[in-house]
Amino acid sequence: ADFTGKVKLKMFIIKKIISSFLMPVPLSISISVIGLLLLWFTKRQRVGKIFVSLGVFSLLIFSYTATSNQLLRPLENKYDGSNTQLESRVPSENMGSIKFIVVLGGGHISDSNLPVTSQIGEDTLVRMIEGIRLYRKYAGVKLVLSGGRGFDPVPNAHIMANLAKELGVNEKDILIESKSKDTIDEANFIKPIVNDNQFILVTSALHMPRSMAMFRKLSMKPIPAPTGDKVKDSQTLNPLLFIPNAGDLLKSEAGLHEYLGMVWSKLRGQI
Repeated sequence: ADFTGKVKLKMFIIKKIISSFLMPVPLSISISVIGLLLLWFTKRQRVGKIFVSLGVFSLLIFSYTATSNQLLRPLENKYDGSNTQLESRVPSENMGSIKFIVVLGGGHISDSNLPVTSQIGEDTLVRMIEGIRLYRKYAGVKLVLSGGRGFDPVPNAHIMANLAKELGVNEKDILIESKSKDTIDEANFIKPIVNDNQFILVTSALHMPRSMAMFRKLSMKPIPAPTGDKVKDSQTLNPLLFIPNAGDLLKSEAGLHEYLGMVWSKLRGQI
């Protein structure tokens, strides 16, 4: 068991390193650096110029709103997160049968010098707000908080639980899953908690399609409650949308990370 755990940890680290290098910033910079090396130290000037141009162009294109929205929209539109849609998935007469609201973790950095709202990652914070909102709406449910250590000594779920308690959630209503390293781990560890019961699943809208596929693959019965949508259509024409910016670069990165995760999961038979 210990050997298997070490292998899984190494696989997790390798997966994180490889996927990080495939993100827009490191990939674009790497391509540009290769081009610069060719320009400065070889006679392959034409190839060097092509590499530099590709690197700059890819960084530029991923920094536009149109690009990031096109990447994210198919993921976020898969499941409607409105209250009307959630209630239609669970008729009011059956709402009493829902015993669990599962909130998937999305990262944190434990720093005891900071308030818990600063330690918790932005995605996790939004998921927690939605989870607690639903917890207050549906009486008698348990809040299942999921997330392991990752590269931090404190499990994500513990930080989430601290936040939940500070926001008034009864400690008796909090169930913690703190062993998982990724989404498939979360599904496997949550299954014995919820058993065959239907449950509300809270995670980021872009992460919901992969999460739903993984949970359903294990014959679980999640009801999607996506939150934290990054694609927001402006009601007026905003000229700033035509200027490349870091915010949309981050959105593109989030989308590419999710698509890579789906490919990896598909190859491993997890979805």
